[in-house]
Amino acid sequence: MGSNNRRSGKRRRAAVTVAAAAAMVGAVAPTAAADSLPGGLGPCLGGDCPSVWLDPHSGPVTHHDSNINIFVGGDYLVREAAAEAEGKIVTLGKFDMAKREGVSQIYNVGVAGVGSRVPPPNGSDYLTVGGDLTVQSGKRLLAEEGLNHGVVRYAQGLSGTVIPAPVHDADATDPYTALRDRLTAASHCYAYDDNDNHRRPATGTVVRDGETYFSGDGTSALQVFSVDADLTTEAGGQEGIVFRDIPDGATVLVNVYGSTRNISTYMGSLPQSGLREHLMWNFPDATTIGLKGTGQFQGSVLIGQPSSMATVAISGTNGRFYSAGSLTHTSEGESGGQELHAYPFDGDLPDCGEEPSPSPTPTDSPSPTPTESPTPTPTPTPTDSPTPTPAPSDSPGPSPSESTPAPHPTPTDSGWPGPPHHGGQLPDTGARGGEWVIGGIAAALLLAGSAATLIARRARRRG
Repeated sequence: MGSNNRRSGKRRRAAVTVAAAAAMVGAVAPTAAADSLPGGLGPCLGGDCPSVWLDPHSGPVTHHDSNINIFVGGDYLVREAAAEAEGKIVTLGKFDMAKREGVSQIYNVGVAGVGSRVPPPNGSDYLTVGGDLTVQSGKRLLAEEGLNHGVVRYAQGLSGTVIPAPVHDADATDPYTALRDRLTAASHCYAYDDNDNHRRPATGTVVRDGETYFSGDGTSALQVFSVDADLTTEAGGQEGIVFRDIPDGATVLVNVYGSTRNISTYMGSLPQSGLREHLMWNFPDATTIGLKGTGQFQGSVLIGQPSSMATVAISGTNGRFYSAGSLTHTSEGESGGQELHAYPFDGDLPDCGEEPSPSPTPTDSPSPTPTESPTPTPTPTPTDSPTPTPAPSDSPGPSPSESTPAPHPTPTDSGWPGPPHHGGQLPDTGARGGEWVIGGIAAALLLAGSAATLIARRARRRG
């Protein structure tokens, strides 16, 4: 389910209350207001957004998105055989490209050969760098493909070959500096529901049985899951990630707790259309994050710690990537062609109250091109842009749907059904904070919840 120009950069704010219904049984059911990411981040912006977002493909560019797809509060490093990053990119620190020898010596930004094929508008900023922009000798950073082209804007030093010629602007990232602190605060708010660092209650369960199953409650407009360990096999290898019992149109928030977290997966598909644009992986505490595997990682990523380093070596990511810290886009072993794809986030997240004093949003027009622009290291411009490295297949590994699912947890389950917990794997968070009350109170709350869900869905349709 795509976002379009109906949003116009403003997200609806909807609060659903079931207090009146709950009062009939002398209890108050959990409620939550809905909000969007800070600074206007998330949805596709502009008058040329697609109504439907296709899976990664290599078709012609027919739509554009002026919102930020990748935000990095620290440094952006390109290493090994990483290939391209689609959409508008902002890094407050340096951008440093140093790929290994023997692989494609090109890194594409803004427009990708395979992806959503929804780049920023022509002539707009594809990449904005707050520190030095460095491209290792013999390598090229490209912000163009055929008729599609953008601007690379940098604030400090320049070294290496950038095509088209980059623009020096000492204030390049000034409109975006406040986003780092806002994202840190939002990440914490989504994971913790008060100042005492109490974790936000989960509405669904996470079960391990050969694959990791995220089972929703089937009704809530906001499906919250809590993860306390790496999503890998015991040996650190790939495993499937499966979502089920998620209502159409619901937002899925996966809070991944811990200071060091790794995900290795062949995850490729989702059970219903539109879930990718409503799925958020939130890392509020981690300072070391690893994302690898042969799959296409579905959903957006939010990393809250400014001191963090995220190392992304998975074949592809399909969603927004917002980090208050640093990012290394790389590959593993002999693999190559890793890509970050541009897909919006259209979900409704927990209401975090008033934001800090506003700063220019990502929809602001690019600052005027300065009259002075340092000349990059002379290198002849190629007559034809090299063909970007093809993206790996969306589902190169076993499809999660082919595995035998674990026994479906019921609303009365607490803890984790299935095999015993193994060291280093997911602990028994179960449905913490989301257990159902037995007897007449449970029935009343269920009716109240159903009514609230209906109200929320109608509100979403009207929005």
